[in-house]
Amino acid sequence: KNLLTLKRKRDRLLDKLRAAGEIDEITCMSAKAEPLPDKPLPLPQFAPHLLTRIFNENGKNKKADGTVAKTTIDKTLQIEVENILERHHRELKSNGINNAAALVADVETGEVLAYIGNVNDPQEQEFNGDVDVIPAPRSTGSILKPFLFASMLSEGDILPTTLVPDIPTQIAGYTPLNFSKEFDGAVSAKRALERSLNIPAVRMLRSYGTEKFNYQLKKMGMTTLIHPADHYGLSIILGGAEGSMWDIAGMYASMARTLGHFGPYKARYDKNDFHPLNYHLSKEKKSPSSSSLDNSGIVSAASIWSTFNAMEEVSRPDMESSWREFTSSQRVAWKTGTSFGFRDAWAVGCTPRYVVMVWAGNADGEGRPGLIGVAAAAPIMFDIFKLLKPSSWFDQPYEEMQQVDICRQSGHRALDICEDRDTMWIPVAGLKTPPCPYHQIVHLDLTGHYRVSSECESPSRMTHKSWFVLPPGQEWYYKSRNPEYRVLPPYRSDCSPTNKSAAMEFIYPKHTTKIYVPVELDGQTGKTVFEVAHRNADALIHWHLDEDYLGSTKGVHQMALSPEPGKHIITLVDQQGERLELLFEVLQKAKK
Repeated sequence: KNLLTLKRKRDRLLDKLRAAGEIDEITCMSAKAEPLPDKPLPLPQFAPHLLTRIFNENGKNKKADGTVAKTTIDKTLQIEVENILERHHRELKSNGINNAAALVADVETGEVLAYIGNVNDPQEQEFNGDVDVIPAPRSTGSILKPFLFASMLSEGDILPTTLVPDIPTQIAGYTPLNFSKEFDGAVSAKRALERSLNIPAVRMLRSYGTEKFNYQLKKMGMTTLIHPADHYGLSIILGGAEGSMWDIAGMYASMARTLGHFGPYKARYDKNDFHPLNYHLSKEKKSPSSSSLDNSGIVSAASIWSTFNAMEEVSRPDMESSWREFTSSQRVAWKTGTSFGFRDAWAVGCTPRYVVMVWAGNADGEGRPGLIGVAAAAPIMFDIFKLLKPSSWFDQPYEEMQQVDICRQSGHRALDICEDRDTMWIPVAGLKTPPCPYHQIVHLDLTGHYRVSSECESPSRMTHKSWFVLPPGQEWYYKSRNPEYRVLPPYRSDCSPTNKSAAMEFIYPKHTTKIYVPVELDGQTGKTVFEVAHRNADALIHWHLDEDYLGSTKGVHQMALSPEPGKHIITLVDQQGERLELLFEVLQKAKK
């Protein structure tokens, strides 16, 4: 506006500068010949979400005195990550996934190198692009599972290879399901983490304790757990609590930092290695004194090393599936998460040098089909890692590990009767874990086809074999996925079974329990399906409820029942005479 007036004012200023001797005649004439800008130039928009955060956290109550906030942001990396995010955003928004955020930090210092709180889409203002997602609490999905795995390894509760049940599970009315809605029967803890199986994670958390895990997460740096542990319950491991990108990326960086310092600190720990990320540039680089180092950490280096090795085995997205074939490929310990209702897609990865975290979703919480971590967030994360300088892998903390014989089938420390063994490095704390509970000596007749006992066969006419035997419920699903699994032979017709290895096990309900029988839409009482597993695929099972005969099943052992409210006993008897009883109580919901 008013360009002519502005030109006259500028020219008068130039004449004054010439008259004062500040510029010469030629410079004055050249400057007057310069055209005026025809429109305002755009204001810089570099890392706008971080700028807002700096003001909110540091400038609200201070005078605007011109203080400069120096950040740790790498300008080149920031721009490159923004470009990656915007490129993926163009694909994601075609499925109604309108927001994404990314964070890159240096492991050693915790300094933030790139901070993109949301994608910038000026043509789509309704996408809430000004919302900074990085500090926002969002449902965590499965992103916390590695912290449980590392904590249990550190305390000697499991080994990486320990078998964990993966069968239909109901705990106080809570019924977790795997993403695939299928069951493996039993799976190693390491493999359960690699595949992000929900049921093994819930069972592991129940064993570890929700209160202890809640406290552990807070020690690691999770600040969003504002409720008591029983508020979240077992669901915390599947996204029942909210976490922020800022906290979680800092927690993974802290674990990587702890492992990286284990060697230089001569197998000791600096309690300050677990700390949040930071964006303020500081010239001070303090090293801990030997007197400030401890013999133990929040989690052990050996457990972190085992956890990161399991996380490295997670199947990468399709475009990254052949990464092992290229020597230039970056080794990354990574994990994805998907919140309930497909509202949040997470991916986090770390190397000895960097941690990268990505979130994709909708800032307003709208869920979308296909909004899962491995499809929406992981490709962005791996594209960002391609920008970063590769590094060697973590050093193995041998001082905290020991080689032991492991039973290949159970994943526990091997017994003398475990014939198939492997020598493995395990955290020293793992020496506290129990030896293999699944191998037992089985007595067979001379044909090797039937089990016998001293009541029906002379010991001199028996053969004795070591046998891997899972509980019936786990075995029912395990044998269909593991063709090499050998089911126990049946007892010979003249032999009575012993109680050492039960042939039947309830899948639902489990143990003494209280259940609700559903009410159908027409108001009639519905039915609850009772299910049992039997070692013998051809077994015939007779069902009784409170001593009333209900019928028989063969092959698939399920019975739909609608018992009256109150306590009942269900009794099962197979053709060998083995009995299985369960006391349960049917509750009746009060009518509104």
